[in-house]
Amino acid sequence: MSRYLAYTAPGSGHLYPLIPTLQELRRRGHEVVVRAERDHLPLLHELGFDAEAIAPEIEARPDDTWQARTPVGAMRRSVAMFVDRARHEVDDIKRAMKDAPPDAILIDNNCWGAAAAVQASGVPWAQAATFLLPLTTPDAPPFGLGLKPSRSLPARLRDAVLAKSALPIFDMALPPINALRRELGLRPVRHVPDLYMLAPLVLSYTAEPLEYPRTHLPASVRMVGPADWDPAAGEPEPDWLARMERPVVLVTISTVFQDDGKLIQTALDALEDEPYDVVVTTASLDPGRFRRPANVHLERFVPHSLVLKRASAVVCHGGMGITQKSLLHGVPVCVVPFGRDQLEVARRVIEAGAGTRLPVSRLTPDGLRLAVRAAIARKRQAERVGARLRAAGGETAAAGALERLLAPEVKTA
Repeated sequence: MSRYLAYTAPGSGHLYPLIPTLQELRRRGHEVVVRAERDHLPLLHELGFDAEAIAPEIEARPDDTWQARTPVGAMRRSVAMFVDRARHEVDDIKRAMKDAPPDAILIDNNCWGAAAAVQASGVPWAQAATFLLPLTTPDAPPFGLGLKPSRSLPARLRDAVLAKSALPIFDMALPPINALRRELGLRPVRHVPDLYMLAPLVLSYTAEPLEYPRTHLPASVRMVGPADWDPAAGEPEPDWLARMERPVVLVTISTVFQDDGKLIQTALDALEDEPYDVVVTTASLDPGRFRRPANVHLERFVPHSLVLKRASAVVCHGGMGITQKSLLHGVPVCVVPFGRDQLEVARRVIEAGAGTRLPVSRLTPDGLRLAVRAAIARKRQAERVGARLRAAGGETAAAGALERLLAPEVKTA
């Protein structure tokens, strides 16, 4: 039996996708120790994990990407947030390693300080990418703007110009990270995307066709596909949901505040007279601020796995968690991206044929109504995408790859 330490960034989107992998490791006889956001400790303890909170200074640095006015501005704010958290992570992960010395460590790849400390320690380790990797390869556009892939000459020129101009914008934030790495005896990195692929093993919790086919994928990256988990696993269907007789549309927004309430109210107005029952989860927003039509059940939180069993479509912001969970259930998605990586997620949904995309600038009741209808018509494509995502292996593939970190090398003749 080996001991694995899992270290996650704040936010359920960083922890929930990893839980099936951690459960699978434990099922295989390994000990699993978790460091996560304080609010998630009761859940982790209920699941039987040895879990403690990450340093409060890390949680105290909020996600302010929603205040950006442009996609590039949002990405710069994300980089600044990870930099601010990094120095606190170094001491925090060192304490965790001292308290329960691990045989291997799984680090959220947004935890740049923790990654540096673990890399310097010499302990076998892996990085977990629960969001799309910011890969820079010649077979896809530069990451972040949700650009349409194309190999035409104009598109290649566009990609080259953007790649050359965008990297320096984000790399301006690297000096404090590289200073930290030097203090730990590590080499500096050249570009911000390099920080996401430092470990010998990088588990990417997605797969084709939601991720683009890559001919230049780093050897360390293993696409294991998403895992389907939420806190309601195994719970019975609530009575109010069981009473719904019409097709269901699920509407949801980000669990991390990004001022996306406009999506909820627009969806309520758009679907009020449509032949659907609508389930809305408001997450970071107060449900009482919205006008509720007669065909709507609205709460702050409803386990999505229960609703997806009978959903015809999902209207969402394009968070990686809800998008992949929907597709795993064969439910098409209507994505209205607000920021962070959501432009990229929306683009991949379109390219995979698994739903529709509506820019915030065109978010009106009429526009959203048409986009939802179009998404519902892509049910069969969504089912095919979901089947391919499941075929990547999920937690079984991830746990096997983590075990191989500790397996002795097999010598061949």
